[in-house]
Amino acid sequence: MTYTLGDAAKATGKSKPTISRAIKNGTISAKKNENGSYSIDPSELHRVYPPLPRNSNEDGTPSPSTPPNNNSVLQRENEILREQLDDLKSERDEWREQAKRQTILLENQVENTEKKPARGFFRLFKGN
Repeated sequence: MTYTLGDAAKATGKSKPTISRAIKNGTISAKKNENGSYSIDPSELHRVYPPLPRNSNEDGTPSPSTPPNNNSVLQRENEILREQLDDLKSERDEWREQAKRQTILLENQVENTEKKPARGFFRLFKGN
Protein backbone atom coordinates (compact mmCIF):
# COMPACT_ATOMS: atom_id res chain seq x y z
CA MET A 1 0.00 0.00 0.00
CA THR A 2 1.28 3.46 -0.85
CA TYR A 3 0.13 6.91 0.19
CA THR A 4 -1.06 9.69 -2.06
CA LEU A 5 0.00 13.21 -1.12
CA GLY A 6 -3.29 13.79 0.73
CA ASP A 7 -3.12 10.44 2.52
CA ALA A 8 0.47 11.14 3.58
CA ALA A 9 -0.57 14.52 4.96
CA LYS A 10 -3.39 12.94 6.96
CA ALA A 11 -1.16 10.13 8.24
CA THR A 12 1.45 12.54 9.58
CA GLY A 13 -0.63 15.60 10.43
CA LYS A 14 1.49 17.71 8.06
CA SER A 15 0.13 19.85 5.24
CA LYS A 16 0.19 18.72 1.62
CA PRO A 17 2.58 21.55 0.63
CA THR A 18 4.97 20.44 3.38
CA ILE A 19 4.98 16.84 2.10
CA SER A 20 5.31 18.06 -1.50
CA ARG A 21 8.22 20.31 -0.59
CA ALA A 22 9.96 17.41 1.19
CA ILE A 23 9.60 15.32 -1.98
CA LYS A 24 10.94 18.10 -4.20
CA ASN A 25 13.88 18.68 -1.83
CA GLY A 26 14.69 14.97 -1.85
CA THR A 27 14.00 14.53 1.86
CA ILE A 28 11.34 11.94 1.01
CA SER A 29 11.55 9.76 -2.08
CA ALA A 30 8.32 9.18 -3.98
CA LYS A 31 7.27 7.88 -7.37
CA LYS A 32 5.47 10.30 -9.67
CA ASN A 33 2.57 8.64 -11.50
CA GLU A 34 1.54 9.33 -15.09
CA ASN A 35 -1.32 11.54 -13.91
CA GLY A 36 1.11 13.71 -11.90
CA SER A 37 0.19 12.36 -8.47
CA TYR A 38 2.74 10.84 -6.11
CA SER A 39 2.96 7.34 -4.66
CA ILE A 40 4.75 7.50 -1.33
CA ASP A 41 5.93 4.39 0.48
CA PRO A 42 4.74 4.51 4.12
CA SER A 43 8.13 3.50 5.51
CA GLU A 44 9.79 6.29 3.51
CA LEU A 45 7.26 8.84 4.75
CA HIS A 46 7.47 7.79 8.39
CA ARG A 47 11.26 7.75 8.26
CA VAL A 48 11.00 11.57 8.16
CA TYR A 49 7.58 12.31 9.69
CA PRO A 50 6.27 10.09 12.50
CA PRO A 51 2.71 8.79 12.11
CA LEU A 52 -0.11 10.30 14.13
CA PRO A 53 -1.24 8.28 17.15
CA ARG A 54 -3.93 5.66 16.44
CA ASN A 55 -6.48 7.33 18.72
CA SER A 56 -6.78 10.37 16.44
CA ASN A 57 -9.65 11.18 14.14
CA GLU A 58 -9.09 11.68 10.43
CA ASP A 59 -8.73 15.43 10.86
CA GLY A 60 -5.95 14.96 13.45
CA THR A 61 -7.93 15.98 16.53
CA PRO A 62 -7.83 13.67 19.55
CA SER A 63 -10.79 11.33 19.93
CA PRO A 64 -13.16 11.94 22.86
CA SER A 65 -11.95 8.77 24.65
CA THR A 66 -8.66 10.47 25.55
CA PRO A 67 -8.70 13.79 27.36
CA PRO A 68 -6.59 16.33 25.48
CA ASN A 69 -3.41 17.52 27.07
CA ASN A 70 -3.65 21.29 26.70
CA ASN A 71 0.10 21.66 26.38
CA SER A 72 0.40 19.10 23.58
CA VAL A 73 -2.64 20.53 21.78
CA LEU A 74 -1.10 23.98 21.87
CA GLN A 75 2.26 22.62 20.70
CA ARG A 76 0.57 20.87 17.76
CA GLU A 77 -1.37 24.01 16.88
CA ASN A 78 1.88 25.96 17.05
CA GLU A 79 3.54 23.46 14.67
CA ILE A 80 0.67 23.76 12.20
CA LEU A 81 0.80 27.55 12.32
CA ARG A 82 4.58 27.48 11.78
CA GLU A 83 4.13 25.20 8.75
CA GLN A 84 1.53 27.54 7.32
CA LEU A 85 3.84 30.49 7.97
CA ASP A 86 6.69 28.70 6.19
CA ASP A 87 4.39 27.97 3.24
CA LEU A 88 3.35 31.62 3.05
CA LYS A 89 6.96 32.79 3.29
CA SER A 90 8.01 30.51 0.43
CA GLU A 91 5.09 31.76 -1.68
CA ARG A 92 6.07 35.35 -0.86
CA ASP A 93 9.68 34.68 -1.88
CA GLU A 94 8.52 33.13 -5.16
CA TRP A 95 6.36 36.19 -5.88
CA ARG A 96 9.30 38.50 -5.10
CA GLU A 97 11.59 36.59 -7.47
CA GLN A 98 8.95 36.69 -10.18
CA ALA A 99 8.49 40.46 -9.66
CA LYS A 100 12.26 40.98 -9.93
CA ARG A 101 12.38 39.05 -13.21
CA GLN A 102 9.42 41.03 -14.59
CA THR A 103 11.07 44.32 -13.57
CA ILE A 104 14.31 43.35 -15.31
CA LEU A 105 12.40 42.42 -18.47
CA LEU A 106 10.52 45.72 -18.45
CA GLU A 107 13.71 47.72 -17.89
CA ASN A 108 15.36 45.92 -20.81
CA GLN A 109 12.38 46.71 -23.04
CA VAL A 110 12.55 50.41 -22.09
CA GLU A 111 16.31 50.51 -22.79
CA ASN A 112 15.85 48.82 -26.17
CA THR A 113 13.14 51.24 -27.26
CA GLU A 114 15.21 54.28 -26.21
CA LYS A 115 18.25 53.20 -28.23
CA LYS A 116 16.52 52.72 -31.59
CA PRO A 117 17.78 55.16 -34.22
CA ALA A 118 15.36 57.46 -35.96
CA ARG A 119 14.06 56.09 -39.25
CA GLY A 120 12.66 57.63 -42.35
CA PHE A 121 12.87 61.07 -43.87
CA PHE A 122 13.15 63.00 -40.60
CA ARG A 123 16.33 61.23 -39.51
CA LEU A 124 18.19 63.57 -41.85
CA PHE A 125 17.22 66.47 -39.60
CA LYS A 126 18.14 64.65 -36.35
CA GLY A 127 21.74 64.14 -37.41
CA ASN A 128 21.73 60.30 -37.42
